[in-house]
Amino acid sequence: MMKHLIKITFLLILLSHEVAQASERLKVAVAGLNHDHVFLLLNLYKDKQVDIIGIAESNEILSSKIRTQYNLPQTIFYPDLPSLLKYVKPDAVLAYNPTNEHIHVAEACLPLKIPVMVEKPLATTLSDAKRIASLSKQFETPFLVNYETTWYKSNQQLKQLVDNDEIGKITRILVKDGHEGPKEIGCSNYFLDWLTDPKKNGGGAVMDFGCYGANLMTWLKNGERPISVTAFIQQLKPEVYPKVDDNATIILRYRDGSTGIIQASWAWPYSVKDLQVFGTKAQLYAKNDKELLKYKQQNDPPVVVPTTVPYFEHHIAYLEQVLKHKMIPENDLGSINNNVTVVEILEAAKRSAKEGRTIVLK
Repeated sequence: MMKHLIKITFLLILLSHEVAQASERLKVAVAGLNHDHVFLLLNLYKDKQVDIIGIAESNEILSSKIRTQYNLPQTIFYPDLPSLLKYVKPDAVLAYNPTNEHIHVAEACLPLKIPVMVEKPLATTLSDAKRIASLSKQFETPFLVNYETTWYKSNQQLKQLVDNDEIGKITRILVKDGHEGPKEIGCSNYFLDWLTDPKKNGGGAVMDFGCYGANLMTWLKNGERPISVTAFIQQLKPEVYPKVDDNATIILRYRDGSTGIIQASWAWPYSVKDLQVFGTKAQLYAKNDKELLKYKQQNDPPVVVPTTVPYFEHHIAYLEQVLKHKMIPENDLGSINNNVTVVEILEAAKRSAKEGRTIVLK
């Protein structure tokens, strides 16, 4: 009898602990399923790290596929975001839809004071980016942008060293981002349909991967806007991507004479997301998400820098803290301030390439 009571007590403790954990988990709604990054969120849901209480998706075939794959209840699916928000009150909305639709998510959520996080970049046009920023400020509600490279321990450690004057004054920043191409690496047709659409994505590789470099450079320069943008945009594989570019080089010039070079491509022979920062005293090289090297003397081998700076593991952990402390981040990688500048840089880059000249930012 005693053993039976102990077993029941133990099960009750486990159950109460699980209920407490569930009540603490972030309750999110999803706007769109046609961005393949949504699987990062769905896997966190599967691992019970977040609760999905609503999904807005107009494509019934895609909805059915996701519902079956992740054993989601039919009752949480809605044909569009306004319909969802009539019945569901999430802690936040996460958008996995075409970039040009981010403005519609902002207009639906921010007046209701529902925080939003979208996948990079913020918008396809500067006017949309500024409109989103205005709504976020007006309704005092966060609108955040998720980049894979935000969660790289190497990048966070690099930033700390730069801020601690470990490399002196920044003279040059180089960023390489991209892969063999979205079709080549097996992106879904749902994703490809809008990713290769010049209106829905705003461009090709220049938007998809150019935003990473602009985001990191604006962060490393503490929010400073460049004074000019020069860009060269190409179609190396027009037979594969006939409507958009697949290769872009963007050069930023800053007031202090430093430069930033962004190399964004769907034509690398391998996947790459690295960051190099040159200073007057040393160079830092974040090779990937974990490896950080420091070069000091010409003939000396690089020093491996331990990536020990604490930071969030993923976007949900970050979002939880933002909402818990009821704050609107001002200058970090996901902030609206940083990302309006990112869109300004990308818009200037497209204009520079089209007109064949350097664009001076006012």
